[in-house]
Amino acid sequence: MDQLEDFADDRLINGCIYCGGPEETGDHVPSRVLLDEPLPENLPIVAACRDCNNGFSSDEEYLACLIESVVAGTTDPAHIRRPRVAEILKRAPALRARLEAAKTTEDGQTKFHVEPDRVRNVLLKLARGHAAYELSQPCRHEPASLEWWPLSLMTEEERDSFQSVQVLETFGEIGSRQTQRLMVTQIALESENGGRTTLGLIINDWVEVQEGRYCYQAIDEGGSVRVKITIGDYLACEVVWTDN
Repeated sequence: MDQLEDFADDRLINGCIYCGGPEETGDHVPSRVLLDEPLPENLPIVAACRDCNNGFSSDEEYLACLIESVVAGTTDPAHIRRPRVAEILKRAPALRARLEAAKTTEDGQTKFHVEPDRVRNVLLKLARGHAAYELSQPCRHEPASLEWWPLSLMTEEERDSFQSVQVLETFGEIGSRQTQRLMVTQIALESENGGRTTLGLIINDWVEVQEGRYCYQAIDEGGSVRVKITIGDYLACEVVWTDN
């Protein structure tokens, strides 16, 4: 990833980006357990207090193991595609047993009953981190909406819409990392009588942290903040905050 310096107003983000407590540590966003070795260079780091930095670890491991167990259809480490997750399942028998207890088989299909509060806890943490790092927006209040779903359940049109670039109509915080990532492009429009018009567009693309593992898009729409995430080319998530 590109290492960009934040030139936004430094008064916007103070203290732990999750709870507003003291800035005691740096927290990687996305969580390293969601990525494979070798880790990408220049992973985003946001300010966090020690309690918040340590408080998400078990839920992050749960989500990483859940995704890989669903993809593999088993909790058996020998069949898990990610070595890091296989190691977690080996050294954490209680977590594996919990996932195994949540597994059912119906009509030859293996399903896992999700613990929604744990999944939500991690996804909200990730979205808050991206909003702070990319948009210089502290989003500590509850979001207006938080949804997640498997990418495989989306139609091709829904997936294309979800993963599309954003064409900017308004700008967020000038100097934020997101405004530095903006790209200018042109499209040619041709009328029925053969006339051509060139239209300039400013677009906000997705940030690919690690191919096939994790990417996100942070959007500041003036009155709302929207963060989209895909994990492991399996799970899609969208979190939206609106001004209170």
